[in-house]
Amino acid sequence: MVELGRDEALKLLGTVQLGRVAFTDQALPAIRPVNHLVDAGGIIVRTHGGSALLGRALQSEVVAYEADEIDAATRTGWTVVITGTATRILDPGALARYRSLLMPWVDAEMGHVVRIQPEIVSGYRLVGVAGP
Repeated sequence: MVELGRDEALKLLGTVQLGRVAFTDQALPAIRPVNHLVDAGGIIVRTHGGSALLGRALQSEVVAYEADEIDAATRTGWTVVITGTATRILDPGALARYRSLLMPWVDAEMGHVVRIQPEIVSGYRLVGVAGP
């Protein structure tokens, strides 16, 4: 594994659409798959009104976000984890912009937008190894 710098890690995160957000729900760890976009260094996700993630964002709590692209056959790829504060986007202009740029992957009303502002960014590039 080769450690990535912050800029390269965020750039790679912007090349994929799907990741996993980790947060606390009822005092236990919870992980949800979500699609995202990277904008101005922040991770943007959409969610529905009753989501546990939205509840965390209302309180500006710390969450983690992970995405990767790994080829099991060649044992190559990369993985990136960010840790930062999740906050709900309330500005009408920003909401409209993100709703037009980020289409939910699920067939549900996902009218709320959350920004995760990276405070800690870590990532690794996986380089191939010879046989098993």
